[in-house]
Amino acid sequence: MSVTSAGAGAGAAAGVRPIRWRTGLGRLAAGAALLTAVALLPWLSGTDPALTVLRARSADQDPTPAQLAAVREQLGLDEGPFTHLAHWLGGLPRGEAGTSWVSGEEVLPQVTAAFAVSFTLMLGALVVTIAVAALVSARTLYRGSRRRLHRGRGTTGAAVLAALPKFLLASLLATVCGVWLGWFPSSGWEGPPSMVLPALALGVPSGAMIGGLLDQSLPAAFNEPWARTWQAYGFAPGHIARHALRRTLAGVLPQLLPTVVALVGGAVAVEKIFNIPGLGRLALDAAIAQDLPPLQTTTLALILLGITAGLFIQALRRALLGPALRDGALPALHAPALPRGRSARWVAGACAVSLLTLVIAGLLRDPLHVDTAARLLPPSAAHPLGTDSLGRDLLARLGHGALRTVGVALAVTAVSVVTGLLLAMAAQVGAGLTEVVSTLPAVLAGLLTTAVTGPSAWGAACAVCLVGWTPYAAQAAALLEQERASGHMLASISLGAGPGYLFRHHLLPAVLPAVLRNALLRLPTAVLVLASLGFLGLGEQPPTAEWGRLLSENQPYVELAPWTVLGPACALVLLSVLAVSGTATVTTATGQRLRRR
Repeated sequence: MSVTSAGAGAGAAAGVRPIRWRTGLGRLAAGAALLTAVALLPWLSGTDPALTVLRARSADQDPTPAQLAAVREQLGLDEGPFTHLAHWLGGLPRGEAGTSWVSGEEVLPQVTAAFAVSFTLMLGALVVTIAVAALVSARTLYRGSRRRLHRGRGTTGAAVLAALPKFLLASLLATVCGVWLGWFPSSGWEGPPSMVLPALALGVPSGAMIGGLLDQSLPAAFNEPWARTWQAYGFAPGHIARHALRRTLAGVLPQLLPTVVALVGGAVAVEKIFNIPGLGRLALDAAIAQDLPPLQTTTLALILLGITAGLFIQALRRALLGPALRDGALPALHAPALPRGRSARWVAGACAVSLLTLVIAGLLRDPLHVDTAARLLPPSAAHPLGTDSLGRDLLARLGHGALRTVGVALAVTAVSVVTGLLLAMAAQVGAGLTEVVSTLPAVLAGLLTTAVTGPSAWGAACAVCLVGWTPYAAQAAALLEQERASGHMLASISLGAGPGYLFRHHLLPAVLPAVLRNALLRLPTAVLVLASLGFLGLGEQPPTAEWGRLLSENQPYVELAPWTVLGPACALVLLSVLAVSGTATVTTATGQRLRRR
């Protein structure tokens, strides 16, 4: 090694240390802020914490002032939230996390047992996620290694799978595979067989999401000069495919962080359906009862899990990139403009026409008309999509809920994308903040937001925005890191290019198309998260018609009247396919702009 390269390596190592220290401080500050917000939850809710705890203990709806005063004195509620937080933090070094305000039991054994269950379930769901992602991207990987790329098939299938609501998929699996066929247990946690159905319910949509992103990124890797050169020299297709996959995984790996944490803390609905005593369910029950010690301990466990997963993913990503990232030889991937098949255009057009027809037909009907004599009727000429449990026409509710559903989801996605891009620019602080905030389940964020704003559609939207920016920030930070190390950007800097020029002509074109593709693929996910908050009473309130609420309201009737969820589920799938078809337009326009530049 030459003196120059050795000096450069030493300088790079010295420059990395301050960045790591700042990132660590960002993690510490974000974790402290999150724990403080959780500690304030009982006092932010506007209700007496003693009243909530007493009702959780005995279900007494009219406690006497003497009973409330006794609970306040027992729990020390008059001391305020910060004193409680200090006492709880002081007990952690001694292995003490306090006792539950509701049950009076030690918190640490409860959280440890729940974490073990959720971690085991997460590993199973992660295996399913990786398997589904591999299946979704296998066709593009095979054809790309032979220079026969084509757009519009694998990603469309991924969009359909990613649009499946996890709680709806869990209900179907529990009913069909658990109750009807008896293949696996449909309730409880009694060993490995109990893990199969919930792991499928969690892993299939998550794997489709990751596989769709990988499927969209692979053509750019196969279009790079090294891949074309290797193919011209006759390298084996399998050899080229392995290196293209390694090249692409580096940009997709950051998306695993929110996925991994969501498989633990965000699996509340699936845990409730399968009656699994997991960490997400424990956090939700504690938050609803305002039982602060288990809620704080659960939040801390999720934060530590997120930070550990973030560090592991970062190390794995750097191992995949190797010295190329450090030496500035690895530019960001720019997706080429690929030909779109005629079948893909026909599918996109059919989805658009079908969705528009459903919405217009529904707008011509009354969504609030109740007919108790027509409860749970199957589809007919009078009710093309059937009726719900109150006898309301499902087509009418689907049509009237379209504008609100898509509008709120688009607004949430836009705010999340902008927030993620801005925080990705501040890499030294954004990395730690992303890891910590991604550990916050949307349900817990909804409880914190509802405590201030009250239950409403826009309160739920704010809750999703609080946590929804993390996938885009992780992806944008990874792409920015590659672009800043690329040779053409270093050449522009050496020629005197300023920050504004670099941002407009290098950073933004390298990052924005990929983030927009990710956002479009995640659009139905935003709808489903809003639906889960509405299902728990934290979002859209009845009798408002909204797609997510239609799913959550009719989910108990899946076995008796499956048509009650078929309409909104199909509408979500149609919306997801349309969103994916829009990514082709984004990729093509960006590719043309890059070629002109």
